[in-house]
Amino acid sequence: MKNSIVILLAGVLLFSCNSKPESFTLNGKLRGEMTDGTRVFLKKIGENNQPIEVDTATTTNGEFTFTGKSDIPELHYIFVDQLPGYTAVILENGEIQFNAQKDSMGFADISGTFQNDSFSDYMEQSREISLQAQSIQQDMRAASGEVALALQDEIKELQEEYKTFELDYIKGHPNALISALVLDRAIATKAIEPEEAEGIYKTLSEEIKSSKPGKQISEGIDKLKASEAAGKNSSIGAKAPEFSGPSLDGTKLALKDVLGKVTLIDFWAGWCRPCRAENPNIVAVYNKYHDKGLNVLGVSLDRTDEAWKKAIKEDGLVWNHISNIAYFNDPIAKLYNVEAIPAAFLLDENGVIVAKNLRGPALEAKVAELLD
Repeated sequence: MKNSIVILLAGVLLFSCNSKPESFTLNGKLRGEMTDGTRVFLKKIGENNQPIEVDTATTTNGEFTFTGKSDIPELHYIFVDQLPGYTAVILENGEIQFNAQKDSMGFADISGTFQNDSFSDYMEQSREISLQAQSIQQDMRAASGEVALALQDEIKELQEEYKTFELDYIKGHPNALISALVLDRAIATKAIEPEEAEGIYKTLSEEIKSSKPGKQISEGIDKLKASEAAGKNSSIGAKAPEFSGPSLDGTKLALKDVLGKVTLIDFWAGWCRPCRAENPNIVAVYNKYHDKGLNVLGVSLDRTDEAWKKAIKEDGLVWNHISNIAYFNDPIAKLYNVEAIPAAFLLDENGVIVAKNLRGPALEAKVAELLD
């Protein structure tokens, strides 16, 4: 009988040790003189990329508490009324400890759960490399000549060291949300090739893959692959990808319909000042070489039909135009990997891209070379 009771108690103890917490408690402590009743805000980033309020607490003797449930770890931020700065914290079920000097919110000590311990560990290692970079940058301000060049080389080496550190950290911490956040940023800034990003993503735990940044990584890899493919498709020496779009009268107009001996595909918009500044030069080149075989096809990234047509009239752009009125979501811009305008592609009579982004005298010189 006694043995049965011991086994039963052992089973209960084992179950309680292995069971995961079903809710979180965030215990906060702010050091420094604080007025009781000071509001503390718990926020997260919403769909419009702006912080939205999730919960509010008030301080008593500098202490505050948030409670709730977080089935999947998620990044949140703590703001304190009338205090500068904020602190990032990962909400996950368990006991989270927050401790900060009221005037140094960005240097808060957060611990108590796996995700926050991992986040703090990453930040500590990251901060060491950042301090080295700051030191070199300070030296560069006072340096010149060979010394400045040597310091620039040091910065480049440190940047590579930082990239290696981040990728190694992700690989070594597949269960950490910070790994997904760092990988998501690397993909967004195109600091990593899609194949490498996909390989690292596969090593992340299922819980992290199902988190918000985990889902963004999957979408980002697809975009990175598409961008890479578009970059290859629109590189010099490649056959220009075929496309069509709504013309000024609403009918479909295709690239193949307007190809000349030389064709300029000009990505622009009425709202784009550099585009408008370049338009007189394109007009002059077009007027000079159109009879010899130069055609121009304008692809507008305007937001409204009215703005598009008004700019065409004001600038005297007498060539063919198309626009999906979709800003940078324009499918033709994505097809050509256009992320900034003005952007231009010069094609030969076979539709092969022979030059990109030529402006001013350089555009006329290349057109003259091809037609004269």
